[in-house]
Parts: sequence; C-alpha cells; structure tokens
Amino acid sequence: MQFPEALKYTKDHEWIKVEGNVATVGITDFAQRELGDIVFVDISAKGQSLGANEIFGSVEAVKTVSDLYLPVSGTITEVNPGLESNPEEVNSDPYGNGWMIKMTIDNMAEVNDLMDAAAYQELVG
Repeated sequence: MQFPEALKYTKDHEWIKVEGNVATVGITDFAQRELGDIVFVDISAKGQSLGANEIFGSVEAVKTVSDLYLPVSGTITEVNPGLESNPEEVNSDPYGNGWMIKMTIDNMAEVNDLMDAAAYQELVG
C-alpha cells in the first residue's frame, strides 16, 4: 500500500494535498482496497462551502456505498470530470487520476489537525 509523504490524511481515509490555499482531495489506497471495485462516484457539492468532516459526496462500490468527508472546511471549486465515465480510476490511481475534488481552504490551521503519512500508516496497520 502507498502512503505518500507529501499528503495529509483523515481517520475517515481521505487524503489532502495542499498547494497554497487550494487543496486536492481523494480517498486513500487503503480505502479503495477496502471498498473493492468502484463503480460510481457521486459528488454534487461543487460550489458549496462546507465544514470539516461534512459529507461532500459518496463512492459506490460493487457491494457498498461509502460517504466522503471533507478533511478541512472550505469551498469545493472543482469535481474530477474523469470520474463520471471512469470511476475505476479511484482504484487504479487513488493519488493521481483518481482525485475527487479541488477546494479552497477556509482555515489553514485545520490542516495541522490531520495525520501525516506515518500516523495514517499506523492507524490502518
């Protein structure tokens, strides 16, 4: 399993990559493995301002549906357009083409509350 050092992680298995006050968010390699084959990604929160840990969408696998939680508060500015026709990108490239949203961050201090790669790796064993 991959745990890229440049990312921050949540206990709900989302990752966030911060560049200035813009962040890219997706689900972790661990999460996609646990879910299995992903068949649909539903994110209808574009343009919405949400708080940390609020649901911004869901991901549907063959046997289950799982909510997606925003790692930090902010406004969703973009949804990955490729996931509509290729949701399996989340399985094959969770930290690359399988990203889910881009957002502007309201409170950069919230990023410090997230786990680094070592802490997340310890969480998932």
